[in-house]
Amino acid sequence: MEFLQNYGTTLIILAAVVGFIMAWGIGANDVANAMGTSVGSKALTIKQAIIIAMIFEFAGAYLAGGEVTSTIRKGIIDSSFFIDKPDYLVLGMIASLLAAGIWLGLASWLGWPVSTTHSIIGAIIGFTATGVSMDAVSWDKVGGIVGSWVVTPALSGIIAYLIFMSAQKLIFSTDKPLENAKRYVPFYMGLAGFVMSLVTIKKGLKHVGMELSAVNGYILAVVIAIALGFVGKVMIKRLRYSESADADLQAANVEKVFAILMVVTACCMAFAHGSNDVANAIGPLAAVVSVVGSGGVINSSSDLAPWILPLGGFGIVAGLALFGHRVIKTIGQGITHLTPSRGFAAELAAACTVVIASGTGLPISTTQTLVGAVLGVGMARGVSALNLKIVRNIVVSWVITLPAGAVLSVIFFFALKGIFGVE
Repeated sequence: MEFLQNYGTTLIILAAVVGFIMAWGIGANDVANAMGTSVGSKALTIKQAIIIAMIFEFAGAYLAGGEVTSTIRKGIIDSSFFIDKPDYLVLGMIASLLAAGIWLGLASWLGWPVSTTHSIIGAIIGFTATGVSMDAVSWDKVGGIVGSWVVTPALSGIIAYLIFMSAQKLIFSTDKPLENAKRYVPFYMGLAGFVMSLVTIKKGLKHVGMELSAVNGYILAVVIAIALGFVGKVMIKRLRYSESADADLQAANVEKVFAILMVVTACCMAFAHGSNDVANAIGPLAAVVSVVGSGGVINSSSDLAPWILPLGGFGIVAGLALFGHRVIKTIGQGITHLTPSRGFAAELAAACTVVIASGTGLPISTTQTLVGAVLGVGMARGVSALNLKIVRNIVVSWVITLPAGAVLSVIFFFALKGIFGVE
């Protein structure tokens, strides 16, 4: 493949640049999944959220992002169609990264929480269907993704509604909310510890080579849950409360307790997100490096060059520092008014849905899970508590993400073919 030999270094540099742009887009858009509810409920300021997210997203991406990444995300296209045309795969992946990165940048600037996974999948489908063959795309998988637009938000919305209503019944709507909070919040802390451990074990640690068997994973999660419950009990006893019998003051005291919980759940979500979604940027980049390095041989998975993961990690951090605040505002303040207890219910429901999905193999977007959960919490207070205009914009942005990624990648793919003179 003389094309790959002649232009090998240029292609790798180009792929690294567009891979960084894609990681930047992931940081700008998706970090709100972990931090939006904490900022919206005033548990963290935007500055604190961005610093925490930088640390945990980078740790997740770098420590748990995986040594090996599957060349094509989620088996969306059949790589056998590219055996004779490896140059098409290389140019297509570069075009896809650029397309998805630009779409994510635009969506973040507008404050739309869209799915980074769907952006890159749309882009890969676009260049494959037009540039190679319609048959190379697994259309049944695409159908599954479209189905997940309804299933995921609905599932996490129902779970969030149930968690929030249980807190209302057991704590807020009682005569002595503070005493009940001291009694029940450790159980919520234990539940959060259990679910968050599972998210981290299932999504984070499997990449590091720490494969725990299902039983060991659950045992570890239960141990962490019990420990967190005890820690919670001790911490709640230590908190200073105003002794006034005023119901509003008591409720404010209870919210203080939930604010602590929110910060813990946000850190776990940021770590799990960094480890999982960095693959959207580095998967196609690793594919380019692998195909160029092997002179045109396409493997089903590619070993990562040591510079790729840090590049993805730094890209995510740069994106969230510059543009992260726009999407955080939409999720935290735009959809409905959040307090720490509502934010906690949404965050925990989103984490539950991630665990259920990774157990059942549902294609899932963290963004849609969290937006669904925030909607569920809003619905618990009636439809009037929701800002329907913003909800409509979010739904529209989800629907156009796949086609937007596809159209842009087709344009860039044919432009790159023209620039490099590939027939």
